Amino acid sequence: MRIIDVHCYPNTKEWIACQQPYVNALAQYWNRSWTAKSEDDVVQDFTNAGIEAILVALDLETTIATPPCSNDFVAGMRKRHSDRIIQAWAAVDPFKGERALTEAKHAIQDLKMLGFHFHPISGHFAVNERALYPLFELINELRVPVMIDVGTTGMGAGMPGGMGSKLRHAHPSAIDELAADFPNLTIIAAHPGWPWVDEMTAVVLHKGNVFWELSGWAPKYFSEQLKVDICGRLKEKIMFGSDYPSIPHARLLHEWKELGYADEVMERIFHRNAERVLGL
Repeated sequence: MRIIDVHCYPNTKEWIACQQPYVNALAQYWNRSWTAKSEDDVVQDFTNAGIEAILVALDLETTIATPPCSNDFVAGMRKRHSDRIIQAWAAVDPFKGERALTEAKHAIQDLKMLGFHFHPISGHFAVNERALYPLFELINELRVPVMIDVGTTGMGAGMPGGMGSKLRHAHPSAIDELAADFPNLTIIAAHPGWPWVDEMTAVVLHKGNVFWELSGWAPKYFSEQLKVDICGRLKEKIMFGSDYPSIPHARLLHEWKELGYADEVMERIFHRNAERVLGL
């Protein structure tokens, strides 16, 4: 069965450097260190797992003054390993104003990237803030999708003040409002959205342009209602993502299998929904 992983990070030194000091706090929170891998080793991880990856760029420069894991870098990695990395999400720092708009055009028009990923908690914004709407108006004009993190994060967790991050920035209501204001914009909610899983379910069901990938969470810990909805009223909406390197693919795939869904449901989750919604 084809497996498209819609949410993978490069896991190279460029990606780890981009997240400092969050990455040190995350290692402390999860009680395991982060070690950069070579580009070839990352691709080998994808090959061993049997997945086709969509990489995610990251730009937190305004928030934590680190160099971005840039669109050019991630698009280059895709180009060098196109047999295993089939696409890439671009990143723009929405606080960069005109520079963000220019970079957004470059990512889509020049680099031919898939769309844009937003990490509201680490970036210190909510996607429904009106100051950000010129960027979303441009993305809407470019006719590409966005993937937006929802729910809590390990970034800054357990640290005083959460290192300045605010969980409310990633509440499903922000995606709900964005989807209503931009009905032609395809939105992928990233992660299960805990502790607002039911609210996220409501948004996905209500907004025809909102879909959902459940990365960064071990499937055995999905809520019981979500497990029911995945093979029922959400079966056209759910996509597979890993949040690599957060959780090993072997564990994720094993736990998805243990949920006991029919092959027809797993076909939708692992590739058909992504193929249809993202044009893969």
